[in-house]
Amino acid sequence: MRIVIAGGHGQIALRLERLLAARGHEVAGIIRRAEQSDDLRAAGAEPVLCDLESASVEEVAAHLRGADAAVFAAGAGPGSGAGRKDTVDRAAAVLFADASVLAGVRRHLVVSSMGADPAHEGDEIFDVYQRAKGEADAYVRGLDALDWTILRPGMLTDDAGTGLVRLEASTGRGPIPRDDVAATLAELLETPATAGLTLELISGSAPVSVAVKSVAGN
Repeated sequence: MRIVIAGGHGQIALRLERLLAARGHEVAGIIRRAEQSDDLRAAGAEPVLCDLESASVEEVAAHLRGADAAVFAAGAGPGSGAGRKDTVDRAAAVLFADASVLAGVRRHLVVSSMGADPAHEGDEIFDVYQRAKGEADAYVRGLDALDWTILRPGMLTDDAGTGLVRLEASTGRGPIPRDDVAATLAELLETPATAGLTLELISGSAPVSVAVKSVAGN
């Protein structure tokens, strides 16, 4: 498959690029800064320079044409203010979904956040983030032209992955290594029967492949 990843220099995205390249897929990562290109090449991905905060839907669609799947893994990141939670975590996710539709790329994965909800209350930055992610998720779920899967990991850690997870519609809160998030995304990409599912992910006792097959009904 050819897979295009938005937020290609993110911590989960770089891990995912390595995994997908190792599995023989052709991977492209969308990045904002040219100096990030070498890190993507080292991960086995083709760097694509495009700023999702200023690009048009047609510009993004041009980068998606010919792809078999798209992954939204971009985020404003820690330390960013409420404004960028809206422009990246919500608006860029919406733009990327619209561009996927325009480019005819049906398979669409979103890295969301546990607790994401458009009706989330509160005025702290994290509250704004949860609303932004929730609004983006709701928008993607409303697009009939996409075979979407939304993954909502628990608390992300840099611990080494164990390959053992709990993947369900509702898991309750818990930690999950970024390694295992990337491994789950790679497996979801190769399991089309997970389309239409919103899934929570934390560390657990099931091997990633078994957990994905289980939610896919296999």
